[in-house]
Amino acid sequence: MQIGILTFFFNNPYYPFHKFAFIQGIWYYKSCIYIKNNLRNGGILFVDKSEQKHQRRIRYKGTHPKTYAAKYKELQPEKYAETVAKVIEKGNTPAGMHRPICVNEILEFLHISPGQTGLDATLGYGGHAHEMLKCLDQKGHLYAIDSDPIELPRTGERLAKLGYGPEILTIKHLNFSDIDQIISESGPLNFVLADLGVSSMQIDNPERGFSFKTEGPLDLRMNPKKGITAADRLKEMTQDEIQGMLIENADEPHAAEIARAIVAEYRSGVSISTTSQLQKIIKDALTFIPQSERDEEIKKSCQRSFQALRIDINHELEALFEFLEKLPSSLAEDGKVAILSFHSGEDRLVKKSFQHYFREGVYCKITPSLIRPSLEEQNSNSRACSAKLRWAIKA
Repeated sequence: MQIGILTFFFNNPYYPFHKFAFIQGIWYYKSCIYIKNNLRNGGILFVDKSEQKHQRRIRYKGTHPKTYAAKYKELQPEKYAETVAKVIEKGNTPAGMHRPICVNEILEFLHISPGQTGLDATLGYGGHAHEMLKCLDQKGHLYAIDSDPIELPRTGERLAKLGYGPEILTIKHLNFSDIDQIISESGPLNFVLADLGVSSMQIDNPERGFSFKTEGPLDLRMNPKKGITAADRLKEMTQDEIQGMLIENADEPHAAEIARAIVAEYRSGVSISTTSQLQKIIKDALTFIPQSERDEEIKKSCQRSFQALRIDINHELEALFEFLEKLPSSLAEDGKVAILSFHSGEDRLVKKSFQHYFREGVYCKITPSLIRPSLEEQNSNSRACSAKLRWAIKA
């Protein structure tokens, strides 16, 4: 009987109309059942409008998205792998992601073996941690810490999906200056990695205020729930303090002019609360630079000024000093530490600490000279260009 009905439908010249009527009949029948069930539940028909509302993607001009929010494909790498691959192929970092730097150089030095215990002192996006976990091969343990409460759970979720659960990986919300809190649980460590750079997903997100390239609040805090914003910090500083900060934290050659312009802005009654406002002040302060060099020099001064502010409000150099002081007692015999820095102030601290403890006999070997990313890596990832790698081995 059923075969006969189907034959009638498909061989009938009025098949399209019959098909439409048939589908409408099913829809009507299901609707009646849905209404009947709702009436049984108190006699009221509820319609969930949230399920009916369609969310359109963000529209943008041109063929490529410019803003962070419009880069929805890059923000979903598991869904749009092809788009992400194309962005990386062009030498860029996809929005919301971070590409680990000097991976080969770091792994070659650490020479991680299954069964060892180690620490990623700056977890970030988890790129370095993922490579170290692969070396452990589900034997041993990796501890990972980070001061960013926003990115930390996201990274934990990503690594869990890759098969790295609590039996092999322990993640804690800590600044690396608190490494001693990890040691009380882990015992002496066989290897430690610290990447002192800001993660790309922090820079790219305008809500975090780390970059002058997009409009956002002048915040710059690694932990948005702790401390004061960069805007509030600038407001309370004197001209000499701002100038000193720019020199000490970023070796800014135009520190005097920028500090003077910032203070003048506040004295005129204007509040500096956004990234674009600070960028404009820096730009206006450097009009004396020859036109042929101005654009590039302004860009560099903006990068250095934002870096100096970030280091200041997050107390990064103080945290690094404390971390370096606690490192020797945190490492096991023959334990190894590798540190990636991205500006001269950080690198000087690392270099002096390693040299000091080498002379004291605490470290039996330190990197003889600075290690830089390969030219190939620098060409494929522009954010690797300023990276500096140093290492030490405990006696």
